[in-house]
Amino acid sequence: MLVYIYAADLFCSDCGEAIRQQLTRAGMAPEAPDDQRSYDSGEFPKRPYPDGGGESDLPQHCGAGADCMNAIEFPDGCRVGAWLENELTADGVEYVREAIREGGEVAELWAEFYCDYEL
Repeated sequence: MLVYIYAADLFCSDCGEAIRQQLTRAGMAPEAPDDQRSYDSGEFPKRPYPDGGGESDLPQHCGAGADCMNAIEFPDGCRVGAWLENELTADGVEYVREAIREGGEVAELWAEFYCDYEL
């Protein structure tokens, strides 16, 4: 999945694009939004990066959380940001294993998402 980096977080492509549009309408876009060297990701979302932002020690979900345009909703009504489809480091695999052992809906979701790993 393509992700945007903004304000020290990762956002799914739909939310990242929506943030860019909101900031542009508010007059807060950089002068040259296509020149990523001209601004910091804390000021304006940097354009999409592949692979969910890359390998991580944790499963990554959209930083918009429950307000994500592609949020995952559980039967109890709880919502989490869209899964960003990132790969896991060895520590990340262990983190998911532990979460699965502890149980819960998010852990069940991760077990599904990371079924190619030996969990």
